Amino acid sequence: MESPGPIAQGTAAPAPQRDASGRALGDNLFLGITGATAAFINLTLLLIIVILADDSLPTLRVFGLPFLWGTSWVPPNGITPQLYGALPFIYGTLVTSALALLIGVPISIGIAIFLVELSPGWLREPLGFVVELLAAVPSVVYGLWGIFVLVPFMGSTVDPALGSALGWTPLFSGSSQGYNMLTAGVILAIMIIPTVSSITRDALKSVPQSQREAALSLGATNWEATRVSVLTYARTGIFGAIILGLGRATGETMAVTMTIGNGNFIHTSLLSSAQSIASFIANNFAEAGYLERSALLELGLVLLGISILTNVVARVLFRSLTGAGEEAGS
Repeated sequence: MESPGPIAQGTAAPAPQRDASGRALGDNLFLGITGATAAFINLTLLLIIVILADDSLPTLRVFGLPFLWGTSWVPPNGITPQLYGALPFIYGTLVTSALALLIGVPISIGIAIFLVELSPGWLREPLGFVVELLAAVPSVVYGLWGIFVLVPFMGSTVDPALGSALGWTPLFSGSSQGYNMLTAGVILAIMIIPTVSSITRDALKSVPQSQREAALSLGATNWEATRVSVLTYARTGIFGAIILGLGRATGETMAVTMTIGNGNFIHTSLLSSAQSIASFIANNFAEAGYLERSALLELGLVLLGISILTNVVARVLFRSLTGAGEEAGS
């Protein structure tokens, strides 16, 4: 039988090399790599902001802050002077994103609840795979499906029905051929469902089984146990899923460009055509002149600002929800 090695005989392993502060050199290397990675991400965001701001200076000098609430977009045509305003595109972005959340979030939460709480085992994994597979579908494919399937259906069935029943309201007045803000909102809702439902499902899975059992032992029904115990416990994760879905909807380009109608107007009716910031940049950047190109880059800066503001507000609300949950728990 071979004799045990020195470590097995109780000999201590050699101590790692340490620097003057007593920290192991391997720890210093790990700290440096991870710190550089974090700094790279922040530097990238800073560079994006700086480049967009620098390229936006020509229109900032000419139009200033009124660019944000201007409603006209007049490129050089030899007759009238150039005039650029961002409000119609900000409006289109916010409306379509809000529609996507109103339509997509309830469906996503319902899918997550079914998969985690109600689905039979044989169906849970295949259905979850199909839902997540929707996230891998390219945006242009959604746009083509929207043009050939969704737009004709909305224009011939949904829009006339809404106009007939609710045409007396400003939200559904007028006629439509299917290319409008409502159609863009529907296709955005379909696109955010995989993201919101997947993260919501993970949040529901993290709820301890004891939460469900405690509610059921007190006489709650399955729905009451899910609503009171599961959804309440997982609300911060669900909120994070909604914010990620909003980020996807706000910055989406191709599918919106192909279904929103591309009209530079502000209408209260959801059956009217419009433009989002992303779709307008995609439609006009290739043929833009010097000043118009600067205005389009300023639109990109505005879109980035909307995304940052959304995340800041979401983080504040997240902390308030977390604090309320800790107070309730105590």
